[in-house]
Amino acid sequence: MRMTAWVGALPRDARDTLFLLGVIGIVLLPQVPELPWWCILLTTIVLVWRGTLAVQSKPLPSRWWLVALLAVALAATFATYRTVLGREAGVTLVVVLLALKTLELRARRDAFVIFFLGFFAMLTNFFSSQSLLTAVAMLVALLGLLTALVNAHMPVGRPPLAQAARTAGWMALLGAPIMLALFMLFPRMAPLWGTPNDEMTGRSGLSNTMRVGSIASLALDDGIAARVKFDGGVAPPQRQLYFRGPVLSDFDGREWTAPPPWERGFLSADLRVQGEPVGYEVTLEPSNRPWLLALDAPVKPPQIPGLRVMATPDLQWVANRPIGDLLRYRAESYPQFQSGPLRRTGALQRYVALPPGSNPRTVAMAAQMKADPALADAATPAYVQAALDRLRTGGYSYTLEPGLYGNETADEFWFERKAGFCEHIASAFVVLMRALDIPARIVTGYQGGELNGVDGYWVLRQADAHAWAEVWEAGKGWTRVDPTASVSPGRIGAFQRLAAPPGLFAGAIGTMSPTLAQNLRAAWEAVNNGWNQWVLNYTQSRQLDLLKNIGFEAPSLQDLATVLLWVLIAASLAGAGWTLWERSRHDPWLRLLGRARHRLEKAGLSLPEAAPPRQIATQAMAHFGAAGQPVHDWLLRLEAQRYAKTPEAGLPALRAEFRKMAWPR
Repeated sequence: MRMTAWVGALPRDARDTLFLLGVIGIVLLPQVPELPWWCILLTTIVLVWRGTLAVQSKPLPSRWWLVALLAVALAATFATYRTVLGREAGVTLVVVLLALKTLELRARRDAFVIFFLGFFAMLTNFFSSQSLLTAVAMLVALLGLLTALVNAHMPVGRPPLAQAARTAGWMALLGAPIMLALFMLFPRMAPLWGTPNDEMTGRSGLSNTMRVGSIASLALDDGIAARVKFDGGVAPPQRQLYFRGPVLSDFDGREWTAPPPWERGFLSADLRVQGEPVGYEVTLEPSNRPWLLALDAPVKPPQIPGLRVMATPDLQWVANRPIGDLLRYRAESYPQFQSGPLRRTGALQRYVALPPGSNPRTVAMAAQMKADPALADAATPAYVQAALDRLRTGGYSYTLEPGLYGNETADEFWFERKAGFCEHIASAFVVLMRALDIPARIVTGYQGGELNGVDGYWVLRQADAHAWAEVWEAGKGWTRVDPTASVSPGRIGAFQRLAAPPGLFAGAIGTMSPTLAQNLRAAWEAVNNGWNQWVLNYTQSRQLDLLKNIGFEAPSLQDLATVLLWVLIAASLAGAGWTLWERSRHDPWLRLLGRARHRLEKAGLSLPEAAPPRQIATQAMAHFGAAGQPVHDWLLRLEAQRYAKTPEAGLPALRAEFRKMAWPR
C-alpha cells in the first residue's frame, strides 16, 4: 500500500517511465539464460540508472555517455562472438540498444522507437525457445507494450494505467481473430527460428561420438527428447522399447565414433522382419542433429515434407539437415527382426578391430575364455552368455558417479572399478567381444520411456538415453545384446532409471505427497504436448487438410491464398461496419436528440443545426401550440439528464418515453 501511494505521488512522466522500464524488464527476462554476463550486467545498470533519473527528476546523460556505452557494447560483443553479425551477436546488440535508448527518452518519438525495439526484442525470445511457457511470457510482454503504447497517446493529467490496460486488452482481443486466421491459412514456410544450444557435455543425451570415461559424474537431464503415440494406444513391452540413434563402430581406445557415410555402404543392412508391425507417431524435439528416432526396426523411412530421409545400412534414420524445429512423423517398426549378412564377410573386419596394445587385460581375459574347456569350440551365444554371467555375478554396479577413467577403460571396468553407467558397460562388453574375434558394435538411442496418463503419449527423456551392443552371429546376423540388463535388470525390465537427487522444492513436494509432483509434471507436459501438436507442429499438410474438411477436393497453395484473401476481405468489411456502428453510437445522448430533431423536422418544424434541447423545446411550443407540450417537457428532461451525475442512467427511460409519446404531425 505504501509503495502504491509512493508511485501515485510521482509525476506523470516519472510514473510512465517506470512502467515502461518494467515492461522492458519483462520482455528481456526470458533472454537472460542466453545472454552473456556482461550484457545482463550492462542492461541492468542502464535500466536502474534510467529509473533513478526519472524518480529524482534529473536530466538525462549527455550523448557522449551513450556513444561510450555503445562502443563498450560493440567491443564486448565482438570479443564474445568474434563478430557483430549473426543470431547471437544480433540479439545481444538489440538488447543493449533497447536499454541504451531509454537514456534518451525525451519525446514521444523516442518512446515509439523503444516500443518498436521492444516488439522486436520480444520476438527474438523465440529464437531460443518456442515453448508454451515462453509464449505465455511473451503474451504478458505484448500486453505490457500495448498498454505503454496506448498510455503514450493519452492526454496530459493523471489517467489511470488500468484504463490504458483495458484499451490494450480490447485491441489484442479484436486482433485475435485476424491473428488466428493468419496462423491457420498463411502458407507455412521453412522455420524462422534458430536451433537450440548444441552443448551436451556432461549430461545425458545422444551424440555421434562416445568418449568413454571422460565424465566423472553424469547429470541426468529430464528434458524431453521425443514423444511417441502408439496406434490404438497399445505399446510393446517396455523391455522392447529401443529407439535407435547413432551406431558407433570405430574405436581408438577411448572414443567410439560412427564410420563416415561413404564407408557405411560396404555392409548391407539386409533387414529381415517377422511378426506384425507396430505403428506409431513420433514428435521429435529440436536437437540440432540430423538423425531421427525410430523404434527398432523400421522397414521404410518416413515421408516428411521438406526433408530427405535416408535409412543407413546400420538401420539408422538420417535426414539431409539437422533437426532445428519440432518435427512430427509417422513410422512403422517390426520389434522382431534380423539384419546384416548371414555369413562372415570381409566387411565385418571393421567390427573386430581394436587399437594395438590397448586394454591388454581384457584381451588376456578373452584368450582365457577361448582356452576354457567349457567354451572350447563354442559359438558366439556361449561367449556372450559367459560375459553376461560375469557382469551379473562379478560385483558390477550401475551408477551415476563411476569416477574418472584412464586410457584403458575396458580394463578398468572389468578388473578395477567395476562401476559405470551404460556407456562404460556397453563399451567394455564390445571390447571383450572384439577381443574374442566376434564382430560387435555399440548402438546408442533411448530405451524405455514413460507413459503420460493424461494424454496417452510415451515420453522419452534425455535421461532415457542408453547405449547397448549388437553382436554378429553366423546364420542370424546382428543380434541386440544389452549388457546393462545384467548389471541392473531394473533399468531395462521394470525400467528403474537412475535419478539425480531432487531439488529443494521438488523434495518438499515429494515429502508431502509422493505422487503429487509426478501428477503435476504429467499434467503440465500434457498441456505442453498439446501446444506442440496443435501450434508448433501446424504444418502445410495440416493446412491443406483443413481445406479438405471445408470442401476442397485437391487443395493447393493457391486455394489456401484465395481462402486467406476472402477471410481478410470479410474481416476488413466487418471492421469497417464496426467502425461505422461505433461512430453512430459514440454518444447515445446525442443520438437520442438527433432522433427527436428528425421527428420534429418531419412534422414541418425547421431547426438550426446546433440548436440545444431547450431552444428546440421553445420552438416546438411556438409552432405546435398545446400539441407540442409533451415534446417540450421531454426535451427539458433530456437536457437535465445531460448534466446528471450519471448521464446514461436515465436514458433508457427517456428512450421508452420517446417511443410512446404522441409526436405532432
